[in-house]
Amino acid sequence: MRAVVLDGPGTPEALRLRTVPVPRPQPGQVLVRVRAFGLNRSELHFRRGQATSGSFPRIPGIEAAGVVEEAPGGELAPGTQVMAMMGGMGRTIDGGYAEHVVVPAAQLVPFSSDLPWDVLGAVPEMLQTAHGSLAVGVRAEPGQSLLVRGGTSSVGLALAVLGRLHGLTVLSTTRSPARRALLEAHGVDHALVDDGNVAEQVRRILPDGVDGAVELVGVDMLRDTLRSVRPGGTVSFTGMLSDRWTIPEFYPMDWLPNGVRLTAYSGDAADLPAPVLQGFLDAVADGRARVPVGRVYRLDDIVQAHRDMEAGTVGGKGVVVL
Repeated sequence: MRAVVLDGPGTPEALRLRTVPVPRPQPGQVLVRVRAFGLNRSELHFRRGQATSGSFPRIPGIEAAGVVEEAPGGELAPGTQVMAMMGGMGRTIDGGYAEHVVVPAAQLVPFSSDLPWDVLGAVPEMLQTAHGSLAVGVRAEPGQSLLVRGGTSSVGLALAVLGRLHGLTVLSTTRSPARRALLEAHGVDHALVDDGNVAEQVRRILPDGVDGAVELVGVDMLRDTLRSVRPGGTVSFTGMLSDRWTIPEFYPMDWLPNGVRLTAYSGDAADLPAPVLQGFLDAVADGRARVPVGRVYRLDDIVQAHRDMEAGTVGGKGVVVL
């Protein structure tokens, strides 16, 4: 099969397209024919050598969408459409940057859809992260308000779509005034230009602050995001688009406003129940939701895809279709 192999950390050019043996599944594993996979900053971090886990050489890719070819344990029938994500994919086991992938059966979520593969390939990790941030991190309830910091990222756009489906008032940020239309097209009620002082903008709209917030930019914006939330509200630290992950000097009494809760979310396939995935895909199919696909690539374009992801020019979710 054709696969992208990373022998060690490096630039996008370190991603090499090779012919390798098709992996064989053992009992408890499933062989999936990959039809599409999404691009994630987690893979960029791994390629750069910034990841905290993983080994080389490795086929990267923390997610994939495709069709079951073989399941020795009988967990899924051949031909079943599935999405795979996390569980060590692309780090400790070979991942989705290939024509086939073998993953533990528990890392697969089955679905049925006639949507094109470029749309389906964008969904797994993006939806899992957005859904988990709302359901596990913020625990948002219909009628509440939500701030998405880093709204033009693929997860940020997915949060806007899910927020609308769940009856939330969504405020979302972008650093570029020209991208406010992109936010509004995905259901954002209030598109804010991030000047570093979003809390002030939020409180002009909602004087008491939002009920919850999802931080996707990183710790450099977290302090201001915390000040955007009402007492009793929750901030979920979910992403690090700025690549700043840690706070050198964290003084809780200064950072945390009275009564505002700070949590974090980094989930797995188990956090995306099959009914949630199927419900989202059905909503996309009938026009109630949309998948924020930015650019679509071929496997041969993987180096350029990583260049675009690194430059932040994808404009949504980057997807590779096989």
